[in-house]
Amino acid sequence: MLDRRLHLHLASWLGQWPAGPGLHVVGSHRRARPAWDGRLRPAIAVVAGASTVLSVPPDRVGAVRELACRRAGRLLPELPRAVGQPGWAVHDDVFRWSVAPTPLPDVGEWVSPGTRGLPSWLRLFDRPVLVVRDERGRYLSGVGIKRHDAYGHELAVGTTPAARGQGLARRLVAQAARRVLDEGAVPTYLHDQANLASARVAAAAGFPDRGWRSFGVYPP
Repeated sequence: MLDRRLHLHLASWLGQWPAGPGLHVVGSHRRARPAWDGRLRPAIAVVAGASTVLSVPPDRVGAVRELACRRAGRLLPELPRAVGQPGWAVHDDVFRWSVAPTPLPDVGEWVSPGTRGLPSWLRLFDRPVLVVRDERGRYLSGVGIKRHDAYGHELAVGTTPAARGQGLARRLVAQAARRVLDEGAVPTYLHDQANLASARVAAAAGFPDRGWRSFGVYPP
């Protein structure tokens, strides 16, 4: 059975969930408003088995449905133009979630995203981020939490090349996932299908690959 928090998250994030077999293009005002980082995400989809829910701005529903009907094989590459953002990037990711993170030992500390020495991507967050630093205070690895809504919080992790292979990322992801669950939400984790290193981190932290996908249009 689907976790209730995940069900509520997908219904809130996309504008409709669940749906029957096939592609369902739905309108949501969230696609026309800035996301967690202040930037638009004009198209977001989740694919679960035979069902796909594709969320777009309400005024773009007709154009996207026409594209899906007439040029289904070109849906992803032509989706940015259909939602009014030609030239924007298309992401096609594995979609994972966890309600039982692997019981790995904590390794990081929660600090302000404005803390000196953090990479620029972590400074996009407006709440504490989880990081590991070396004995000289230099950043090694970190996790930020994208709080999409009250029910679903997406984890993003990054590790410096010199610190890879030490198991830091998986421990940070599991630690952050426990915090998300404590807050009453379900932690999610998205990664490019070709990113095998990220896939290994997710699996080791307790985020199995259930065959779900998420694709969408993102700022360049």
